[in-house]
Amino acid sequence: MKQLITFLFLISIASFGQNFDIQGHRGCRGLLPENSIEAMKKAIDIGVTTLEMDVVISKDHQVVVSHDAYLSHEFCFDLKGSEITESNEKEFNLYQMDYAQIRKYDCGSKVHPRFLDQLKLKTYKPLLSELIDSVEIYIKKKYPNKTIRYNIETKITPDGDGVFNPEPKEFVDLLLAVLKTKNISDRFYIQSFDVRTLQYLHKNHPEIKTVLLVENKLSIEENIALLGFYPNIYSPEFILLNKKKVEFLHKKNIKVIPWTVNEINDMKKLIKMKVDGIISDYPNRYFELLSN
Repeated sequence: MKQLITFLFLISIASFGQNFDIQGHRGCRGLLPENSIEAMKKAIDIGVTTLEMDVVISKDHQVVVSHDAYLSHEFCFDLKGSEITESNEKEFNLYQMDYAQIRKYDCGSKVHPRFLDQLKLKTYKPLLSELIDSVEIYIKKKYPNKTIRYNIETKITPDGDGVFNPEPKEFVDLLLAVLKTKNISDRFYIQSFDVRTLQYLHKNHPEIKTVLLVENKLSIEENIALLGFYPNIYSPEFILLNKKKVEFLHKKNIKVIPWTVNEINDMKKLIKMKVDGIISDYPNRYFELLSN
């Protein structure tokens, strides 16, 4: 019986085919330094369909690939190669630095306390434009028949306006100015916890696919009411999902792609719920699941 259940489960996975969206969280944060070009290339080698990443804005209005609007004490060194502490990390405010200065910081050599198996290498926070160019060239040379999608999060909060980030309109306009120079118009989403950026997009650029990120315990109806429209994708923390919620969203023609799904058992549970994809620090584990 156990073998039969396993067999049926593997069949259900296979039925997803190319429609199942396996997203590498910040590239593949469990394996290589987050949001680095190296992590994105590794994720492509693993087989992801979408590269998930975050962007912030520098003082000179450059779009920088970074989860935090400052240099994290967890994985960045200062310019002297010394430790950045949790108490002073926000003093390294990227919104108050020109990109030329940001690029000098090593955010890859330090051992990450939550990802001890992560390969260490000296790397930097890239511009979004550089990352996309590097990825597209890499794919063209190594995987000429493959295309990749980009899931880009705006790291913005109301409390951060004017301090750690520009206001939503300026943030989104700067981001779109970069994206419009790349030949990826049908291959990117913009995601956010901050509904303001998604609302601005929906009103002014309705052709762009939006993703609502969720980590609160409000109902789906309440979160969508706060947003004011149906997003293309609803992306909650995975522990907030159950089969009934997935079915409800699918009836609204909204895809469901939870974050951050790192354990194989959790991947199995979510696949059984018929989610449309997962975001993972370890996308390799999804492919290990397929091969077992």
